[in-house]
Amino acid sequence: MLELKSRTKTITVEAEAGLSLLDAAMKHNLDWAFSCTRGTCARCRCLIEEGAEFLEEVTDEEWDRLEQEELEEGYRLGCQAIVKSGAGFIKAANRPYF
Repeated sequence: MLELKSRTKTITVEAEAGLSLLDAAMKHNLDWAFSCTRGTCARCRCLIEEGAEFLEEVTDEEWDRLEQEELEEGYRLGCQAIVKSGAGFIKAANRPYF
């Protein structure tokens, strides 16, 4: 399961392997902030509150765009955070910079 929280609402949907958190939010019409979908704008930044182990490894785009402290705190870019197959419960909240 995937729980995604935007500024206005929270949805719980089936986690789909290979889908990014941003793709899942868009698929289910959740108002998740984003501009580019390529990992350069960081508007889709999110805090992984639970289930980080069910996401693919941090990408080069995330290493380039996020600070080390943010990564350690559990922040990811929604467009780069890909659900692994056989994933368990993942909880993420959209936390854009502005």
